[in-house]
This record gives sequence, structure tokens and C-alpha cells, in this order.
Amino acid sequence: MDQGSGAGPHRARGRLGAPSYGARAPGAPWARFSAWLECVCVVTFDLELGQALELVYPSDFRLTDKEKSSICYLSFPDSHSGCLGDTQFCFRIRQCGGQRRPWHTDDRHCDSGAPVSLQREPAHYFGYVYFRQVKDSSVKRGYFQKSLVLVSRLPFVRLFQALLSLVAPEYFDKLAPCLEAVCNEIDQWPAPVPGQTLNLPVMGVVLQVHIPSSADKPESGPPKQCSHKNLPPAPVVLTSVHELDLFRCFRPVLAHVQLLWELMLLGEPLLVLAPSPAVSSEMVLALTSCLQPLKFCCDYRPYFTVHDSEFKEFTTRTQAPPSVVLGVTNPFFIKTLQHWPHVLRIGEPKMPGDLPKQIKLKKPSRLKTLDTKPGLYTAYTTYLHRDKALLRRLLKGLQKKRPSDVQTAVLRQHLLELTQSFIIPLEHYMASLMPLQKSITPWKTPPQIHPFRQDDFLRSLERSGPQLTCLLKGDWLGLYRRFFKSPHFDGWYRQRHKEMAQKLEALHLEAICEANLEIWMQDKSEVEIVDLVLKLRERLVRAQGHQLPVKEATLKRARLYIETVVGSLPKDLQVVLCPP
Repeated sequence: MDQGSGAGPHRARGRLGAPSYGARAPGAPWARFSAWLECVCVVTFDLELGQALELVYPSDFRLTDKEKSSICYLSFPDSHSGCLGDTQFCFRIRQCGGQRRPWHTDDRHCDSGAPVSLQREPAHYFGYVYFRQVKDSSVKRGYFQKSLVLVSRLPFVRLFQALLSLVAPEYFDKLAPCLEAVCNEIDQWPAPVPGQTLNLPVMGVVLQVHIPSSADKPESGPPKQCSHKNLPPAPVVLTSVHELDLFRCFRPVLAHVQLLWELMLLGEPLLVLAPSPAVSSEMVLALTSCLQPLKFCCDYRPYFTVHDSEFKEFTTRTQAPPSVVLGVTNPFFIKTLQHWPHVLRIGEPKMPGDLPKQIKLKKPSRLKTLDTKPGLYTAYTTYLHRDKALLRRLLKGLQKKRPSDVQTAVLRQHLLELTQSFIIPLEHYMASLMPLQKSITPWKTPPQIHPFRQDDFLRSLERSGPQLTCLLKGDWLGLYRRFFKSPHFDGWYRQRHKEMAQKLEALHLEAICEANLEIWMQDKSEVEIVDLVLKLRERLVRAQGHQLPVKEATLKRARLYIETVVGSLPKDLQVVLCPP
């Protein structure tokens, strides 16, 4: 077993108690498991060590000492939360050091078809936690305290919470043998390929999930149930692998949803102080999901403690606060982060029913150290006017006792339309920067994408601005100008520029494949012909790795071209280009 306090690398074990050596290979056991999870951890409370890592499974997965420490501290609520019984929450930590195992062979393919906001994290781990604290007279401290943690790069919070609800209670009763059986079942799951509806068996239950695809319509409903043939138990259908109950999360702040949307859009630093890790992590995840389908490009921590290795980095006063949404439960952060421009203090969640008292906007100067009352402490003034119709619609839904999932759909649709109204003019302008297809010729370097000029874009808003799709009035120009300085503009622009460059490359490849190769070769030297072969091969490799949007027919023609060109060269060059 892997002890949290141990330093240096530990002996790799293929399964519990059975030593094995060497790193996990892509075709080895756990390859399918690693398409979903990095590892499973068990954190317990040790009287001498405090929180300690009792188990990592599969135990050949390497965690650095810093990662082990972060997982230990973040897997337990701090003393201010007082969580008795069972509670679920999640955290997000930065990966330390380089990649320690090969990714699953389908990872790149899965990411290429997934919405940008749901692609796996390249540099962070999510920790999905099921924590139990119950009275136990057989334990010295009088309490049984243990957490089961699923570590993954996938932001599938709903799926992993459902999985933990099935596994954790059973594990706390039966311990290691149960966990090994569950991990073996996950190792039989199909890969999370976007667009597919999958049946995932675990502990006698079948979870049916739809893996979101970038081709899905944002407003589409839950997946239709698949045929239940060959499925002994009726499947438990999850309507989403990642979407939270947005209405429940935002109940105390519905009056300020638009203000919070603007703060998220602009990448503003925000401290969320909540009564428990569950409320903290749900609020942070709800806030970061406000911008979908736009990718949230800033850092965010659903649950954060003073013991985190990045505590000093986030709390320094020597520079401006970082663009991060920080979820905490310790009031100490109010004092430490008094210089942050926006603080959201949430009270204890109210029972479902009437709309809870809406928290008020308050000046940051009214922040008190320990007895801070619930409120949104900010001096920020919104660029757009508040949409009063949304709040009226939600209140009417409460009066009619409309189900929470219907209220969530109303709220999510409002935020989606708001984000789309903001992004569509940017998309239209970006599309105008793409060179015309007729300017792409087979034997010349593809033309460059035209530069993004902010003033030109702002001038274009008069005829094609957000007013075409959104009724909200306000200073849209000012919002765009501020957006240009945010990490989200940089992230959006880089992603779109990359996609356009790949499209240009694909169009150039198609132009080459449609050209008359024999005429081109008539006056070309061997050096030029070999250069063409090498460039075509490079494009083929990229296209086959799902990095270029190229049709299969074009790929076949490109392979045929390479064969034709190589066949025209002297035998010695043929041997060099196509070794036996």
C-alpha cells in the first residue's frame, strides 16, 4: 500500500499486494481504465500523521509527493465545515512534473470530437471525493473518517459522483476486495468516444451515459435510451455526464447571474466562501460552466485549503490577483484575500421550495474578517442591463412548482443564448480573415490567415453585432474591449486560429491531390520531387492522427500520389524513401 508520507518512488504493483515492475504500457492491463480514470485513492485520518494516503490503485500509477499531499488535504473537509455523515465534492489540482504514463490510445481521438469545454485536462487532475465521517467508538478519536477519491482528467462530475454513490458505501463496508473488483469492471468499459451512448456496468448496475460531441446541438435533451437487449438490469440513465443542477446552485444569487456571467467572461478573480466543500465545489463548477460552449480558460479550484501547495501563489500581494475562481470554506481567506476585487459569501443552503433570500451586492470595504455576512462584495458595474424577465420567469416557475430540472433548462438556455450572442460576431469576423479558397494553389505555400484587428472588429458590430440576436441593451463595445484583455479571448482566438490553419492545410492537400501530378513533375528536379513526397507524408500522418479535417477519399489519393511519385524516382532513392 502506498503511504502518503513516503518519499521517493514506490515499487510498482500490478494489483493489490502483487508486485510487478516497469511502467504501464498502452496495451497492458488498465489501458481501458486509464481512458476514464488516472487512479483511485483512499485517504484516511491517522492520529500521528493527520490525513494520510492509505491506498493508490492501480498502484503502478505514480504520484509525486506534492500531489499526494494535495490529495490528502483536499479529500477532507476542513474543521470549519463540520460535515457529519456522507458528503460528496470535488477538487482540481495542478499536475506536478512530466507525464508519467502513456495516455490511452484513443485519448487524442476522443478529444478531437469533444466540445472544447469538455476535453480532458492536459495539466490538471480532478479529484472526485466521497467523504464519510460517522461516530465509531472503536476508533481512538471516536469517529470513522475516510475518503474515496477518483482522480481523472475528465470533467465528468455527474458521472463520477454517480459512480462514487454506488461504490463508496460498499467500499467502506468491504474495503480492498470490493475496490479491486470495481477497477477491473471499469477496465472493461469502452472508451469515452464523443457522440456515443455507452452502457457502463459496475457493481450489478448499468450506467447509461451519452458522451457529448462537438456536433451535438447545445439545446438537445437527454439521450434516448438504447436497446436493453443483453442488459439484465434496467440501466440507470444519466441525463448528462457533466451538467449540474444549475438552478439549485444559483438559487441564492439568481438576481446577480448576469453580473457573475460578466465576471466569468472577463476572467476576473473571484473568491467563493461557502459553508462546506460540497457547496463550494458546486458553485465554482456552476460559475465556470456559465460560458459554455466557450472554453473556460482561467484557473479554477472548486475546493481549496490553506495547505495547498499553491496557497502562496494565489495569496501574494506583490502582484495583481491571478485570474482564478477559488472555492473555500475557511473564513481565514476573507482576511488573506481582502485585496481581491470580488468575494462571494454564501450561507447555508435552504430547503427546496420558495426562492431563498437573494444575497445583496455590497462594497468590498464592508468585508469583515470572520463574521462576514452572505453577499457579493464587489465594486464592479455591469456593462449590460439586467434581464429582469429571466428572474420573473424563474419566480413564476417556483410559484407553479416547476421541477428543478425545468428551471435549470430555462437558466442554462438563457446563459447559452447570452454567450452565443456575444461570440457569434467574433466568429463571423474571424471567418472573414480566412483566405479565399481560390487563392489556394497546389504548388505554392498556402496563404496566411489575415490578422485580427480589434478596431476593425468593433466597427463591424454596427451591422452584425449582438443586437441582432440579443434584446439586452448596454455597453457591448465596452464589454468587448475588456474581453480582449482576458485569458478567454486569448484562448478562444488561439483555438480558432489553430482550427483555421488546419483547414487551410487540409484545403492545400486537397488542391495537390486534385492537380495533374505528371505535368508538374516534367520539369522538376529529384530534390523537389523528394521534398513533395516528404511533405505529403507529413500531412498524411497529421491527418490520420485526427489533426486535419480531411476526407478519406483525399487521403487515398494522397497515398496513391506518393506511390506514383516514388515509382518515378531512381531505384536508390526509392530504397531510401521506402526501405524494405
